[in-house]
Amino acid sequence: MLKNYSSELQKKFQDMDIKQGDKIKLTHEKDIFEGILIPRSELGDPDCIVLKIKSGYNVGIRYKPNMKIEKLPEAWELEHFAVKKIEKKKNLQNITILHTGGTIASRLDYRTGGVVSAFTPEELLTLFPELEHIVNFEARLIANMWSEDIRLEHYQLMAREIVKEVEKGVDGVILGHGTDTLHFTAAALSFMLQDLPIPVLIVGAQRSSDRGSSDAGVNLISASKFITQSDFAGVAICMHGSPEDKIVFINPACKTRKMHTSRRDAFRPINTLPWAKIDYLKDKIQFLNSSYLKKDKKRKLRLMDKLEGKVGLVKFYTDFDPDILKFFLDNDYKGLVLEGTGLGHTPGYIKDEFTQIHSKIFEYLEALVEKNCIVVMTSQCLYGRINMNVYDKGRDLQRIGVIPGEDMLPEVALIKLKWLLGNYDPLKVKELINKNLVGEISERTEVQEYLY
Repeated sequence: MLKNYSSELQKKFQDMDIKQGDKIKLTHEKDIFEGILIPRSELGDPDCIVLKIKSGYNVGIRYKPNMKIEKLPEAWELEHFAVKKIEKKKNLQNITILHTGGTIASRLDYRTGGVVSAFTPEELLTLFPELEHIVNFEARLIANMWSEDIRLEHYQLMAREIVKEVEKGVDGVILGHGTDTLHFTAAALSFMLQDLPIPVLIVGAQRSSDRGSSDAGVNLISASKFITQSDFAGVAICMHGSPEDKIVFINPACKTRKMHTSRRDAFRPINTLPWAKIDYLKDKIQFLNSSYLKKDKKRKLRLMDKLEGKVGLVKFYTDFDPDILKFFLDNDYKGLVLEGTGLGHTPGYIKDEFTQIHSKIFEYLEALVEKNCIVVMTSQCLYGRINMNVYDKGRDLQRIGVIPGEDMLPEVALIKLKWLLGNYDPLKVKELINKNLVGEISERTEVQEYLY
C-alpha cells in the first residue's frame, strides 16, 4: 500500500523488502531519522517519505539521491500494547463509557504506523491506567463513525443506550465522541433525556492518545473524577479549558461551541460560564455556577427521543439568493432556523435596482409562516442576544411571523426545534421555543473572565 510514493521510492522499498509498518532509518549527511514507514496520501510530494516517529508524530522527509535508507530489525519497547486485566473494587463508583468513534479512544498501531481505536475496558485501562484507581468502568462501542456523519437516528441510539445504563444503576455515563459535531449531540441529548438522575459527560479529544500532546487522557480522567467527586447530574461537555494539561472545563451542553479547529481548548461556553473548572494538576474541582441539576438516582428519567427531520438552518450573507428559502417552502419544511446578522436581521428591503431581488426574501419567509412552518431567528454573532425591536427591519420580520430566538446558538436552536416539533403540536412549540428548558437560554449574557 505504498502506491502513492514515487516509482523510484517504490522500487527502492521493493528491492530492500521494506513494507508499510517496517521500521527504517534515513541518513542524509548529518541528519538521521528513524521511524515506522506509513502510507502517504495521494496529495503532495511523492518523494516525501512519511514516518511515524517514537513521539507518535508523523514527519515527512524529502528523499534525496544521496540519502541512505536502511531497514531496521529491532522494535521499540512501546510497540507492545499489553492488555491489563480489569479488577473491580468495592469502594469505587461504577460508570459506563460508551463510544461513538472519534479521537478519544485512538492509539497507534505499530504494525501499520496508523491510528486504530481502543474500545474495550482492558484496552482503555492500558491506555489510561489511572482509571483503575478512580472508578470501576465498563466500556462498549455503540457506533464507530466520523461525527459529521451523525444523523437523527444516531441521537436516538445514543439516548436509548444511555437509558439502559441508567436503568442498570450506574453512577454516571461518559460518551466518547468526535469533536466536530460534539456540541450538536450534547444539545440533542439534553432535550431527549429529561430529568436525568446521574451525570452524562460527553468527552472528546483534539489529538489521539499516541501523540505526545494528546488531550485524551486528561479529558477522560477528569470526566471520571468529576462524576465520582461531585453531585452534578445532567448532560455536560468535558474538554480542556486551557492549552496546557492544567485546566479542564465542565461546560453546559446547550451553551457550548467548538471555537477552534485544532487547539486543545477549542470548546467554549457562550454567554455563560462553565459549570465547573477542574485543576488537573492539583486534583481540585471548583464550581463556577451552582444552578445545576443535582444527582439523585431515585429521580425518574423521561426519554423523549422523537425528532422532526424537516427542520433546516439557513445562514444569511451578502448577495443572498432568495431561492434558497424557496427550497424549504417547496419541500414543506416544518421548521426553519435563520442565522441572521447582528440583532437578528436579513436582507429584505429594496433600496435601488440592485436590491429588487430582496423582496422575495420577505415574501418566502411570510409564505413559510403561512404554511405553519415555525421560523426562528438567531444571530451569526454568537455572543449577545437577539433584539428584533431595535430596528424597523427586525420589527417587520416579527410582523410576518419570524420568532426571535433569544441568545440560543444557531445549532442549538436547530436541535431544539427538531425536538419540539417531534414531541409537541405547533401551538405548543411556539409557546416553548423561547422558554428555557435545559439551559439553552441564558437569563443574563454577562460573561466574566475565566480563572485559569
